Amino acid sequence: MITSGEGRYKVVLEEKKIGKDIIYILGGGEKPHIGGIVLCEVGKNPQVISLGNHYDHIVLEPIAKRGCEKYHTTVIAIGGIHIDDATKEEIEIMQHHCNIVQKQL
Repeated sequence: MITSGEGRYKVVLEEKKIGKDIIYILGGGEKPHIGGIVLCEVGKNPQVISLGNHYDHIVLEPIAKRGCEKYHTTVIAIGGIHIDDATKEEIEIMQHHCNIVQKQL
């Protein structure tokens, strides 16, 4: 498990393996949820599913791409982060923490 931030700005990334393939589960903020899914296969463009009006795929895609490139395997990144009535600055803080966990893969 990789974490970054504290309190309502905390982001958590868990890793589950299925054989050599990897599932990353991202959650954080006040209301973690499933807002997006990104599938990366070696040598192919990522496939993105955005649920409802969520934009979680924006932070999930770099996680899936990094895992796929680093480990040369199929990777799924799923999850979501949420803060009620987040300001632009709070969104940037959460994106920063997602970048930190992505770089630690």
